Amino acid sequence: MSLIPATILTGFLGSGKTTLLKRVLSEAHGQKIAIIENEFGEENIDADILVTETKEQIVQMSNGCICCTIREDLRSTLQLLAAKKRKGLLDFERVVIETTGLADPGPVAQTFFMDDEIAESFLLDSILTLVDAKHADKQLDDRQEARRQVGFADQIFISKTDLVAKEEVDALVHRLKHINPRAPQKQVHFGEVSLADVFDLRGFNLNAKLDIDPDFLKEDGGHGHDHGHDHEGHEGHDHEHGEDCDHPHHHVHDDDVKSFVFRAERPFDPAKLEDFLGAIVNIYGPRMLRYKGVLDMKGTERKVIFQGVHQLMGSDLGPAWTEGEPRMSKMVFIGIELPKDIFLQGLEQCLV
Repeated sequence: MSLIPATILTGFLGSGKTTLLKRVLSEAHGQKIAIIENEFGEENIDADILVTETKEQIVQMSNGCICCTIREDLRSTLQLLAAKKRKGLLDFERVVIETTGLADPGPVAQTFFMDDEIAESFLLDSILTLVDAKHADKQLDDRQEARRQVGFADQIFISKTDLVAKEEVDALVHRLKHINPRAPQKQVHFGEVSLADVFDLRGFNLNAKLDIDPDFLKEDGGHGHDHGHDHEGHEGHDHEHGEDCDHPHHHVHDDDVKSFVFRAERPFDPAKLEDFLGAIVNIYGPRMLRYKGVLDMKGTERKVIFQGVHQLMGSDLGPAWTEGEPRMSKMVFIGIELPKDIFLQGLEQCLV
């Protein structure tokens, strides 16, 4: 049986997760989706779509989708779903897990890698994070969970942009990019998103052949900046390397979730890099939300792709470096108060 793709849907209270989910469920896409929702959430999916008052743990819906409420832990719910699918008792093609607004997506993501039985049945496709444009600044200022949700995201959807001024949306886009430069951002209106932006994003491939984001090694305006964030896809942000942006809100926020990029044109020594990454993951793993890289390793003609979440790290051989292609390593780290200097100096010392 091929692996069942799973999507984690996260976002702070009131950001529109339920609205987005309702749209995905009610759209006539012909896909059979299993929804897992954390029962203690303040925003249970509306009863007109999911019959939540039933005693059954798993409810079949009219459009072929099914819904489960987690009454035990996520692991046992996933195992139950996989077992029922294997026995032909349930028919579904993918799973969406809606976390509560206060959840840290990290432990949810780790479930897919820590447990062999789950890893043999499911493939974590991506983490989607909804951000409420009207309340985001305060939530990001006050709540680490909100900052973590952004840090973990493979795709960010910004909702309620119609309720705030364009300058505020621009400042929010910039702030989110500062926290997580690797997640594309899309503005959504009442959950209206294309399914192509929700499913099969392959944003999170620790346990499969790792796909390379084609833009990942592209040069961006990042290295003159203290925080190494990308300016790609930002209108009106074509300032020089090292020149600061003059957003009124931008430097007021000192978010504890930050990102930085390491680049090198010399290859890595594999043994040194393995030792160093092992050491930093050991010490800082709980604060390392997401990290990923395309690396040039001494002794191989192929790209080495690596990525991780917290203490879990995976790497695989990617395609060969093509003739004339500059062999350059690039790594991005997103985490909570990570000591950038220690990381950058340590990586520098792992180069040949």
